[in-house]
Amino acid sequence: MRDDAPCAQGAPQGAAPGIQQAISPADIDSVTRIREFFKNSADAIILLRDGKFHEFNPAALCLFGYAENQADLQGAVPHQISPRHQPDGRLSQEKMEAMHAIVREKGSHRFEWQYSTRDHGVFWGEVTVTAVQADGVEMMYAMVRDISERKQTEQALRLSAQVFENSHDGIIILDAQWRVYSVNAAYTTATGFRAQDVIGREDPSLCVDEQDLSECDAIRAAVYRTGHWQGELWGRRGNGEAFPAWASISAVRDDGRLVNFIVIFYDISERKASEERIRHLSEHDFLTGLPNRVLLLDRLQQAIANARRNRSKLAVLFLDLDHFKNINDSLGHHIGDKLLQLVAERLKKCVRSNDTVSRQGGDEFVVMLTEIGGIEQVGHIAANILQAMGMPCHIEEHMLSITTCVGISLYPEDGQDMDVLLRNADTAMYHAKEHGRNNYQFFNHAMNVRIVARMTLENQLRTALEQNQFFLEYQPEIEIASGRIVGVEALLRWRHPEGHILAPAHFLQTAEACGLIVPIGDWVLLAACRQAKLWQDEGTPMMVGVNLSVIQFRQKDFLQKVREVLRQTALAPQLLELEITESVLIDTAGSAMDTMHALRAMGVVLAVDDFGTGYSSLSYLKHFPVDKLKIDQSFVRDLDDDANDAAIIRAILIMAKSLNLKVVAEGVETIEQLNFLRTQGCDEFQGHYFMHPVLAAELPHFPQPH
Repeated sequence: MRDDAPCAQGAPQGAAPGIQQAISPADIDSVTRIREFFKNSADAIILLRDGKFHEFNPAALCLFGYAENQADLQGAVPHQISPRHQPDGRLSQEKMEAMHAIVREKGSHRFEWQYSTRDHGVFWGEVTVTAVQADGVEMMYAMVRDISERKQTEQALRLSAQVFENSHDGIIILDAQWRVYSVNAAYTTATGFRAQDVIGREDPSLCVDEQDLSECDAIRAAVYRTGHWQGELWGRRGNGEAFPAWASISAVRDDGRLVNFIVIFYDISERKASEERIRHLSEHDFLTGLPNRVLLLDRLQQAIANARRNRSKLAVLFLDLDHFKNINDSLGHHIGDKLLQLVAERLKKCVRSNDTVSRQGGDEFVVMLTEIGGIEQVGHIAANILQAMGMPCHIEEHMLSITTCVGISLYPEDGQDMDVLLRNADTAMYHAKEHGRNNYQFFNHAMNVRIVARMTLENQLRTALEQNQFFLEYQPEIEIASGRIVGVEALLRWRHPEGHILAPAHFLQTAEACGLIVPIGDWVLLAACRQAKLWQDEGTPMMVGVNLSVIQFRQKDFLQKVREVLRQTALAPQLLELEITESVLIDTAGSAMDTMHALRAMGVVLAVDDFGTGYSSLSYLKHFPVDKLKIDQSFVRDLDDDANDAAIIRAILIMAKSLNLKVVAEGVETIEQLNFLRTQGCDEFQGHYFMHPVLAAELPHFPQPH
């Protein structure tokens, strides 16, 4: 690819007078936009009049080397900036005239062309030429993009195919339908498949049963999209034996047409086996085979991240054996070692498969419990551990009796990171020792106080429902292009009896835990739809967004409730937007898909709220009938300080546009944030920059949507 940077600074600021003549004065705004596009486009743009260069933008002058000699290009014809002959042997003048004839016949034509620059350099260009009429004069609009690098890559691939037999790596050449066209000798050596066994068929040796089909589809999609993929996948030999392989897959194109795929691979069985041995030794206790501290910390860090994302709980249990030193000192270390191995086996039987039992060293063990239902479940497991440890231990000729103390810390109550959780569980274990050994203790002795507080909050929430203490505020959603209010999000508030207003963050977790989230969510849905109906009746219909909890969405009668609310309020369904979280999209039972399709059939709009904080998976989104993505405010809030957040927002916008989804940015607080979103093509925003959430009566007058 040619380096255009040096001439970009001095390029003249061209306009497009030819285009201006072809546009009526009534379209002056469109003309301005076209002029700006013409001037600022990174692609070379040339306007031809009667087959001659009439106007060109700075990028064109730069690309062809005429940034300082613009006059030399004025009035020239295309073959004057081309070699005398094109690579296919045809005269450039003759072939360009043929291209122009196609443009006149079809209106537009795209082709590849070899150009020469003012300094006699040569490069490949992808050319798109469109015929236009301006005041009865035939004109052509040409856009040129330098594709030299791509052409060089294609040539390199063709050369590689010619010498592939000399490679020690297995090489497969596939046709455009992924059927084997040719294989080299190393392929036969590695797989046992002969060339005549596979040619004309889909390759039987790579991406086989051991590989998830979705991964294979993703690999192919990546090759189609980018032209290349590399990574590990599973292979299969002719005798049915599976083996891990490192593979590189490249697409080969000829004049833009996909003609072949080239796969280069080699067997990494020995390397993987060696890596696995090293990894296991580094992550597991040599005596018991349990995860060591390194692996525990890694799993604990991941578990905390998952719990934070899913708003779930986990527990850390720290325990050691009472008077273990006496056994080592009196019976010897080999008896102590066998006792530790027996303890490890008993601990594994006390927990679930997704939990972790780890030996920290000596007689200390740590148990990590993920996705716990509550304190009672943790206490039950701790009691089972005490009972299992108390059973007699037969080791050689010895009958041993041991006890243990267990200290427990909970996420998020007792710590937000792994170091704090481990330290607090260790502290709780020593409290257990002080209370007579052979017992378990939670880190915070005020646990009962918290349980009482939670029960109090549950009762207050029930009262709030009965006494209509809840109300809604609304935050506008603004269309960035026009500045119009195009919708509002209904936000729940609780007018607490003590006089203060509480947002859902103060009580939502408790409401979900005790099941009150369902009746509260039902109230919000009905209240929001009633208000939307009032606006509809006033002649100012406005879409209202309602947040749904996962629990509410998965209720068996949820669809019936939505239908009943729409019937009861007589609200037009298209004015109701239901906002779901990403966790709904991973409903493996498939009920989420059915529910969403049913909602769409009613005419209800569907949005994914807080997008980017969960799975953010394109593979999920493309299968679900979603209309809109709402970028989580955490990414918008840190735009000024974190370049990663800007990159994430760009990626979300690109992905959303590819799926024809609207995008709303939440939490916009500054003009800088809004300007960034505008330049990136975001559709709508909401946040304090425009307005804090307010009561319906306090909303500004919003215009009738067009």
